[in-house]
Amino acid sequence: MIYLDEAATTPVKREVLEAMWPYLGPQFGNPSSHHEVGESAREALEQARADVARTLGARSSEITFTSGGTESDNTALKGIALASRGRHVIVSAIEHPAILESALWLGRIGYDVTVLPVDHDGRVGAATLAEALRDDTAVVSVQHANNEVGTVQPIAALSALAAERGVPFHTDAVQTAGWLDLDVDRLGVQAMSISGHKLGAPKGIGVLFVNRRVAFEPLIHGGGQEGGRRSGTENVAAAVGMAAALRLSGGAVDAVVAQRDAFIERVRVEVPGAELTGHRVERLPGSASFVFPGRSGESILLDLERRGIVSSSGSACAAGSDDPSHVLTAMGYPDEVAQTAVRFTFGRTTTTEQLDRVADELAGLQP
Repeated sequence: MIYLDEAATTPVKREVLEAMWPYLGPQFGNPSSHHEVGESAREALEQARADVARTLGARSSEITFTSGGTESDNTALKGIALASRGRHVIVSAIEHPAILESALWLGRIGYDVTVLPVDHDGRVGAATLAEALRDDTAVVSVQHANNEVGTVQPIAALSALAAERGVPFHTDAVQTAGWLDLDVDRLGVQAMSISGHKLGAPKGIGVLFVNRRVAFEPLIHGGGQEGGRRSGTENVAAAVGMAAALRLSGGAVDAVVAQRDAFIERVRVEVPGAELTGHRVERLPGSASFVFPGRSGESILLDLERRGIVSSSGSACAAGSDDPSHVLTAMGYPDEVAQTAVRFTFGRTTTTEQLDRVADELAGLQP
């Protein structure tokens, strides 16, 4: 099998499993317990927190472990908005549903919601954001990179505009963790979401960074764990796995970019009608997405899978839906073209030979 759906999930790395194992077995303590068994778990949890913080250029006290990207996104947008005096939130039109649905919920309880349009490459314009900012804006959320088309946003430039107005800026970095620089100071963000299973950790663990100066209302109340920001007994093993995955990520980015560009060029030249979606250059290293006007995206996926190639039509969170991608329609693609989308996402272990075979198979498929 050639697996090209890493934007949906990645295999758990062996080194991550090995780091987790003691806290799934012999070191089983509850980190809130005040005895030797509990203290051992607490030490592992806090070391994991410090490791994650170091990767993000943040303080340990600014890191909250969550159940994944969806919870981190919900907590960031809702939590910051609810703690603010402002009643206006700004999101982009191509955000993950975790952000868009959170914004809709805030709208139902009385907040004004501005949805920023994007250009045909899926980029948010600085002038567009500047025009949308208001004195009562509570929070802005623009994803670091899109999960469907791979477009990377100019986060540092956008966050600088928000900073001029004193507005907290959140970015969903679920797709960029392990690939791009996540230093929160260089990006200029006050909040960031990460999900473990996108970079070799297990499903069910995520990270939320919130700058210590930004107030936010916790969404999960109870025992006061995670500094009162997210109650519930912590998943120590998964937190350790998340920290290990972040430590192990990085490197070989240029090689993956070269593979991506060669694959994109072959598909564009050899597959009739194939059109790249997303920005040609400012895109995730291991992301190549296309529409095939006049063809069925679903049939292409099925034909490829019969040949041992696994890819997807877009976000895993929209699997099973017949609706066209909200990302592609926001980028200006007609519904009938958006429904022909196919996404190929891969990592550092994908070989050039595998991508060449995928290009060959695509070129050989009958329209």
